[in-house]
Amino acid sequence: MSKFELHPEYIRRKAEQEALLSRINEKTDFYNGIYDRWKYPVLTRDHIPLEWRYDLNAATNPHFMERLGVNAVFNAGAIELNGKYYLVARVEGNDRKSFFAVAESDSPVDGFRFWDKPVELPDTCPEETNVYDMRLTRHEDGWIYGVFCSESKDTTSKDLSAAVAAAGIVRTKDLKTWERLPNLVTKRSPQQRNVDLLPEFVDGKYAFFTRPMDDFIDTGSGGGIGFGLCDDITHPVIDEEIITSARRYHTITEAKNGEGATPIKTEKGWLHIAHGVRNTAAGLRYVVYVFVTDLKEPWKVIAEPSGFLIAPRDWERVGDVSNVVFTNGAIATERGDVYIYYAASDTRLHVATTTVDKLLDFAFNTPADPLRSRDCVAQRCALIDRNLELLRQVGK
Repeated sequence: MSKFELHPEYIRRKAEQEALLSRINEKTDFYNGIYDRWKYPVLTRDHIPLEWRYDLNAATNPHFMERLGVNAVFNAGAIELNGKYYLVARVEGNDRKSFFAVAESDSPVDGFRFWDKPVELPDTCPEETNVYDMRLTRHEDGWIYGVFCSESKDTTSKDLSAAVAAAGIVRTKDLKTWERLPNLVTKRSPQQRNVDLLPEFVDGKYAFFTRPMDDFIDTGSGGGIGFGLCDDITHPVIDEEIITSARRYHTITEAKNGEGATPIKTEKGWLHIAHGVRNTAAGLRYVVYVFVTDLKEPWKVIAEPSGFLIAPRDWERVGDVSNVVFTNGAIATERGDVYIYYAASDTRLHVATTTVDKLLDFAFNTPADPLRSRDCVAQRCALIDRNLELLRQVGK
């Protein structure tokens, strides 16, 4: 056998993968009038290039084994640039470490292909063990910012699973060359995750939506999604956080909530596609929900409809962390179309499609949660009465 010989199994596996990458997506028959679900995930572990996982040389890998396996591809930031669609996905190796990788397509719902290599972030944090869940913001200052979770071991604890979460920040012009900035500092919150950067300045300052936490898992005294300003993003410090979308007892945000995709600017306000978490007998359940904040005072919620927008359904409920949907990326086009990229059970990435008009209609015209079962029944009976009256009027 030659010292350099392409393994014949590579040809067969490459053909199988090409069929997957070329597959045309299609809408499911799911209907609620708000958004469409699509049948196939847009990214999975099987989309990862074979060159990232296998040693292709038959001489050094005679059984064509995976040398560096990939467990899951999920939680992706999203952006449209020059007519193409880009996802900066979280890729988790079999070793549990996550990293970022860019996938590109001419279509927002299928055909995503990873670039030749993963993102190599500048190594400026020696204590950093893991990175994940990047939100992308095309800011008015001319940069594209990526805000992500930077995770490190909690050296003050003897618990091997104890960790510290911070908001890491990078910026780029082309998704290829990344400049690492210092991690965000929030003076009143010891830990931060799920942080979004608003695309515009507020009072001449950089505006962040945060998630104040006392602990890596538990929010503790953190009351919900926060908002804060910093003067200089190259030295990002937030002195004060204001709670915007608050956690509430016996709701979809009871355990915790956090920003999802970067807020979308609309005529009626900043449209937020966020996530809420509640506890169940089977563990935490994550859903996606919507709220709107004021354009001039983006910390003020002006619409927050009752309940979730997207919850895990059918086989979406199965995966590494079951019963979870999570988003940190959405694209709103100039035409008003919205593509929400949501992960199912920390395993694969799906897409739901809607429009800005539909999401605003949902946000402003769906009743708010009245917070008590008795009042929820009254709310529903009022809807039934209006509908029965309409049916009588039209003679149906």
